[in-house]
Amino acid sequence: MTSNPDHGGPPRSGSSGANNLDYDLTTPINPDGVGLRQKLSSYGDAHFSLFMRKLFIKAMGYSEDALSRPIVGIVNTYSSFNPCHANIPQLIDAVKRGVQLSGGLAIDFPTISLHESFAAPTSMYLRNLMSMDTEEMIQAQPVDSVVLIGGCDKTTPAQLMGGISANKPIIHLVTGPMMPGSFQGVRVGACTDCRSNWAKFRAGAMDIEDISGLNEELAPTAGTCGVMGTASTMACLLVALGMMPIQAATAPAVSSARLRISESTGTHAVQLAKTRLQPQTILTRESFLNAITVLQAIGGSTNAIVHLMAIVNRHPTLAGTITPHTIDTIGRQTPLLVDLKPSGENYMTDFHNAGGMAALLHELKPLLHLDALTVTGRTLGAELADIPFRPLPPHSNLANCIRPLANPLYPASALVIFERGILAGTTGGAAVIKASASKDRRLLKHRGKAVIFDGSADLAARIDDPDLDVDRDSVLILRGIGPVGNPGMPEAGLIPIPKKLAERGVVDMLRISDGRMSGTAGGTIVLHVSPEGADPGSVLGVLRDGDVVVCDVVERMLDVELEETEVLERINKRRREMASAGGESPWVSREGVRGYRGLYMREVNQAEHGADFGFLTAAGPGRTPGGGNITQGQN
Repeated sequence: MTSNPDHGGPPRSGSSGANNLDYDLTTPINPDGVGLRQKLSSYGDAHFSLFMRKLFIKAMGYSEDALSRPIVGIVNTYSSFNPCHANIPQLIDAVKRGVQLSGGLAIDFPTISLHESFAAPTSMYLRNLMSMDTEEMIQAQPVDSVVLIGGCDKTTPAQLMGGISANKPIIHLVTGPMMPGSFQGVRVGACTDCRSNWAKFRAGAMDIEDISGLNEELAPTAGTCGVMGTASTMACLLVALGMMPIQAATAPAVSSARLRISESTGTHAVQLAKTRLQPQTILTRESFLNAITVLQAIGGSTNAIVHLMAIVNRHPTLAGTITPHTIDTIGRQTPLLVDLKPSGENYMTDFHNAGGMAALLHELKPLLHLDALTVTGRTLGAELADIPFRPLPPHSNLANCIRPLANPLYPASALVIFERGILAGTTGGAAVIKASASKDRRLLKHRGKAVIFDGSADLAARIDDPDLDVDRDSVLILRGIGPVGNPGMPEAGLIPIPKKLAERGVVDMLRISDGRMSGTAGGTIVLHVSPEGADPGSVLGVLRDGDVVVCDVVERMLDVELEETEVLERINKRRREMASAGGESPWVSREGVRGYRGLYMREVNQAEHGADFGFLTAAGPGRTPGGGNITQGQN
């Protein structure tokens, strides 16, 4: 009999006794070992801890042979509340097949599952909790590498945030996009078509029977939203970051290709268990620059900016080096190439059939850092070189889905960061607009009077009031829905067009908020204004109805026509009012809130830092990712 020297485990024969190293009391157990020997529960006796671990895992039916192999953990985020993850049981089976064909032992374990429509107040509110769950479960359990299976919007960023902090070898596997449906002979899909048709229903252009029938077809299969929403955006960015193989982003959730990708992911995971290639090693500044280039080229979700800030600020050597300004700088030289809703007309199935990420990355090669490392252990350039690339013939129906650099869908800066003006923020800029998804391009340079809504309840109560003082040139402003003001920064930034204007054919208005917007939504909408309205020092928090707001996307200007002295007077007055009101303000009341909600409200940082918890960032408690002290509420 021989032991397994590569893995440091016991003999594979299944024998016990003097030859079994696990019971040899004269051989110290390395606390940084691999397999079952790592991260032992603390009983004060490492050999006894290992003895206990093995006897209990054998209750699951594992043999000594199985337990001697590299252990690949598989994160199971299945939930009956999560249709984006409905295919996870099949994916786990396929991953296990790949692991075990490659000589590893696959063991799945659960973590939190998040879905946009089944998480109150928002899934973003729970993203940081999921990242903590992921980090701690990876750290606590004896796994040599981990497959992170996720799909719905906040899942994959939460997993990567936790994975970077745990810094064990990880590889991502997304659940994949759903297929489009059909309604009255027209292709439809979640969730751009959900929003556009709901707007028609509100405007009286669809009747109740049509909207009810459409509801049956918008999400016809399992999988994530079938457009370039946040889920699809993050899948593409995982490839660009090097954390997922190139061909793994776009295959539909219900396809056999998705299962083959899962099997190969298991194979990659075994290799990672042997090479011990960690995410903090894979991810470099160039990895993030590649991801931002792809984000601009696909016209990705504005949510991805918040997620990228949170992800990079978990990295000990990169925290603070990538900012929203970086995203704007890269955007100026990156055209929009992918014609997908909401910036275009196609669906994720079209993108996949047109060649997916492989085709896009080949087109983007002049703009990419091809020497960036990937989870396979090879560079992005080497991976691309092994994937044959043939452009589709010009007459193909899908030929325009991925445009050439010389003929883009939008010339540059699909996503724009505002950096000038008092609403652009005092911390380097956070306010963002997806300019490529504007439905009325004249609004990209606009001046209008503000119509203010204080929170979602006020918006719901007054937006359709026939007496609301609003016209098509007004600027709709919703505040109090930032990270603290409405915990979780809800996707309420798509402020509805007031009914009386929608009925007159108005389809777009300039809208501004401190909240977020679904990546599936379109319109001329400014988001993530920071400091948020709940902050005592926020300019957004002191705007009044009738104030003149100026937006100029080309100039990166987001301003209000007010004298600086007037702004300061309003802020000082508001500070006094908030101090005298005591616990009525969420900024003040959060100090006495219990449970996770209290933790969230006290610890969450602003959008430009990723809306992460300060104590989870690489900078650590009480410090910003750039190294300075946190001064929320003191501006």
